Amino acid sequence: MIVVQAAAPGWAAAAAELARELALPLQASDDDSTEAVAAVLRVGADGLALRAAGRAAAGAVAVDFGAGSMRHRRRGGQNELLGRAVGVGKITGLRVLDATAGLGRDSFVLADLGCRVTLAEREPVVAALLQSGLRRAAAGADPWLRQVVARMELWSADARQLPLSQLELQDVIYLDPMFPPRDKSAAVKKEMALFQRLFASESAGRDAASLLDWARRTPVARVVVKRPLKAASLGDTPSHSIRGKAVRYDVYVLRALTSTPVPERQP
Repeated sequence: MIVVQAAAPGWAAAAAELARELALPLQASDDDSTEAVAAVLRVGADGLALRAAGRAAAGAVAVDFGAGSMRHRRRGGQNELLGRAVGVGKITGLRVLDATAGLGRDSFVLADLGCRVTLAEREPVVAALLQSGLRRAAAGADPWLRQVVARMELWSADARQLPLSQLELQDVIYLDPMFPPRDKSAAVKKEMALFQRLFASESAGRDAASLLDWARRTPVARVVVKRPLKAASLGDTPSHSIRGKAVRYDVYVLRALTSTPVPERQP
């Protein structure tokens, strides 16, 4: 169970409203030691943060697009690989649907590369973390952050529920199914461990394959799937793959990238 908690008395009303929106219990005290509580979603001056329950739990997970790790990633070579995979530079105003947005890091990179990105996140708690991060960046003093998040739009539901009128505007669908991270940093391990504990299911692999099948039936020009470097393809053989040191991008080319969407293909 996840509970909502105010970081300070002044945030009690905001915490109560969020608890109602997410249909989660509101916890008034700092005592989260009960076995029934798996994690705490805290509301405070820095937005939302999610942490495992218990006083000895690791630090909280939050969406902070202005963090040093995100600024460092701007200079990473993996950005070029991701950009090549989705087709950055092939058309002006490339539109990407990130159908598995998570904490939004790849979405932010794509937006920083100039794409207009729709972030689809079906887990309500994760979507709330994303919304908090987007709002903080948009309201902050950093013009670069404001410019990038202006190209990001959140869809707080399963990507497959996106209306056809919106799907027809997309050029690319990007998928990053949850998998054990290769990155050795403590932050990545902490986040993935917590997310897998709270949100992963035994059917995750089948669901990811189903999501790919759906994506390839939409009117987009290409579908890109992020995979561990040596992992099997999520579906059948992709059109081509772009390989990095730790991950690869499997690219399914469905049609040429053009500025005008084509009608929906039939299943």
